[in-house]
Amino acid sequence: MDASGGQLFSVDPLERHAARGHGVVTSMAAGSDVIVLGTSRGWLVRHDFSFEDAHADLDLGAGRSGDHAVHRVFLDPGGKHCIATVVHPGGAETFYHHARWPRPKLLPRLRGLLVNAVAWNRQSITEASTKEVILGTETGQIFEMAVDEADKREKYVKPLFELTEQREGIKDLQMETAVVGNATRYYVMAVTPTRLYSFTGIGSLETVFASYSDRAIHFMELPGEIPNSSSSGDENFVENKGFFDYSKLGDSGIKPRSFALSEFHFLLLIGDKIKVVNRISQRIVEELVVDNMSESSRGIIGLCSDASTGLFYAYDESSIFQVSTSDEGRDMWQVYLDMNDYAAALSHCRNPFQRDQVYRVQADAAFAAKEYYIAASFYAKMNYVLSFEEISLKFISIGEQDALRTFLLRRLDNLTKDDKMQITMISTWATELYLDKINRLLLEDSTGATTNAVAEPNNSEYRSIVNEFRAFLSDSKDVLDEATTMRLLESYGRVDELVFFAALKEQYEIVVHHYIQQGEARKALEVLQRRNVPVDLVYKFAPDLIMLDAYETVESWMMARNKLNPGKLIPAMMRYVSEPHAKNETHEVIKYLEFCVKDLDNEDPGVHNLLLSLYAKKVDLELAKAEADKVEDDEELRKKLWLKVAKHVIEQEKGVKRENIKKAIEFLSETNNLLKIEDILPFFPDFVLIDDFKEEICKSLKDYNSQIEQLKQEMDDATRGADNIRSDIGALAQRYTVIDREQDCGVCRRKILTVGGLHQAERILDLQKQLSLIDRKAAKDNGASVNGESIMSMAPVDKLRSQLDDAVASECPFCGDMMIKEISQPFILPEESEEKASWEIKPQPVAQKMLPMTMSI
Repeated sequence: MDASGGQLFSVDPLERHAARGHGVVTSMAAGSDVIVLGTSRGWLVRHDFSFEDAHADLDLGAGRSGDHAVHRVFLDPGGKHCIATVVHPGGAETFYHHARWPRPKLLPRLRGLLVNAVAWNRQSITEASTKEVILGTETGQIFEMAVDEADKREKYVKPLFELTEQREGIKDLQMETAVVGNATRYYVMAVTPTRLYSFTGIGSLETVFASYSDRAIHFMELPGEIPNSSSSGDENFVENKGFFDYSKLGDSGIKPRSFALSEFHFLLLIGDKIKVVNRISQRIVEELVVDNMSESSRGIIGLCSDASTGLFYAYDESSIFQVSTSDEGRDMWQVYLDMNDYAAALSHCRNPFQRDQVYRVQADAAFAAKEYYIAASFYAKMNYVLSFEEISLKFISIGEQDALRTFLLRRLDNLTKDDKMQITMISTWATELYLDKINRLLLEDSTGATTNAVAEPNNSEYRSIVNEFRAFLSDSKDVLDEATTMRLLESYGRVDELVFFAALKEQYEIVVHHYIQQGEARKALEVLQRRNVPVDLVYKFAPDLIMLDAYETVESWMMARNKLNPGKLIPAMMRYVSEPHAKNETHEVIKYLEFCVKDLDNEDPGVHNLLLSLYAKKVDLELAKAEADKVEDDEELRKKLWLKVAKHVIEQEKGVKRENIKKAIEFLSETNNLLKIEDILPFFPDFVLIDDFKEEICKSLKDYNSQIEQLKQEMDDATRGADNIRSDIGALAQRYTVIDREQDCGVCRRKILTVGGLHQAERILDLQKQLSLIDRKAAKDNGASVNGESIMSMAPVDKLRSQLDDAVASECPFCGDMMIKEISQPFILPEESEEKASWEIKPQPVAQKMLPMTMSI
């Protein structure tokens, strides 16, 4: 009995007098709504239930006296071919009967062989021919046979294999085939009371079984799973092998007399009951009792199944009972769930409530194991068993924000488009959880960081969650409330994500404004180039973009061609040209205007007037350099011209690239060292990084150092020269020689001394005294020592010495021309009046005694 209260199987009488008076039923087989019975008197009774009251009685023992009961009956799945074995005192005989034949035919080649099992080739059998059929005998032999309807007899009977190691009767056979390329692979299983044999190979059946003459046979002991050869061979083609221990059913070890196999259950005939055992759980789910049997019946003899229709039959000595199923798989989800086989359980669920039960068991198990992400995924699939609020509180109560976010995201995947309000609310909550996660990662990074705490972390988890959040925003852009989402992003300071979401929502003004603030002109222009961006935004941001990057901006305008109105861009270009800028950037504006005039045939007067004004202001820098170099004679004028050129270059380089100092400094090399860094420094802005000048300043300082060292060397050389001259002069002043009064000059051959040397010597002594007096007076007036007197104080002495030397060397100081000239000069010069006064004799006081003074001449 299943959980819903309805039976899975039921037994109902199908045919009361099935043997039709030909004895008792000994064997039965079914296929395609056809049942064939074998009786104890050697008759086959064919019941075709596809036609009303269609039946046939076939006598297998015609002309034979005595007992000759039918041992086994075999019917192909199509219900056309029948093989029956009859046992009589003289041995065993095998018959073949086709559905269209009036009488069965004896197979003489099988005379004396008791056939216990038949395996049909279900893939190749036809209505007219059995194709290859495998027969298993009581003595352990396996044969191959084929019968055609038209031949009225067997085409061939071939022995395939014989069990020699342990001779036992073959109780059942099963054959399957598979196409491998152009060949056929056979899989054959044979069952004996103690073993399960398996054979496989490519080719004909004869070839397959012949291959086992020189290799080991693969088998398993029954019960048990101990193969006699390696389990890796081709023979080990049976997967998910398992044995059902019927002794666990609690029937004191009573063996089942017969069994049938349904999709999910075993039907076991034990005693007088048919026990239904679940194949997966191996538990009894139902016990069927056959009622309405005749009083003379000794109970159910056996079970058989119709593989084509999925019907099951039970039979006793006289009647046939049909075992019907009523949705036998309806409880299989619960069976698999009890065994924790969740995938199989889900595959057998019939309704959402059953699936929720499976998901809940999975989720609860994962939650108990602290696998919260897995639990969240399963909880998200539930719709009926637990509410959304209950599940959310489970994660909130344990502080699992990440698992809660996972639950929300998976729940969004399971919602339909009709749940718009719920989707928006859950998406907004998930957005806030994403932002909270990102914020927590930033805080954790800033807490443990040793560098700048405001920098975003570069760890993989942070990058991964940000990328995941952006993908979520992209997927949910149509369901998220725009204003609410932007407020959340702004409140958490996620500017990049705010811009990203604004782009998704086509709020291009916010996006372009952000890129301009970040100095990313190219990205801003890429946004403006999109087809769905209003052209008014291009005009609005044109002044900022052309100041930020004139080249990229103009290129973007030119790509737009006639989509833009150049007249509306004039204010942006006027703002640009009104400020200092580099020459190439000025050319960019001219290039766009020329493009408008020449390529677009623009006739706007404003565009033409602006182009003419820029032509007029255009400066030919190379011509200016050439003119400055033409000045060769006037170094000062040449430098002044080069300074004007340098000023222009520096002001031009302050355009869009702003403070492009290096280019201006490189200009110095073109002046042939006429200009130095100190000459052009006044032309630069007040606030410039010293790094831009570092190299040039160092070079200039090195030049000055070299000049200073050179001047120092020259000064040292001059000082040494002066010292040498001073030494020479001093040496000359002390130099003398003694000559004879009659000595003649070696050059002019005249007398060196015109008069006696005595008077000249006395005159020289007088001049020396005068020089000494002059030296003492000069030292007194200057307050300096003799060793420290300056060059200026020594000038009169040197002059007098020079005059003395000239006088002595030229003529006699007493009788020469110089003495004649000095007659008219006073002995005491006017400037020597003080010296004269110092020698005056002043009158003594009266009281003083006058002392006589004698002077000798």
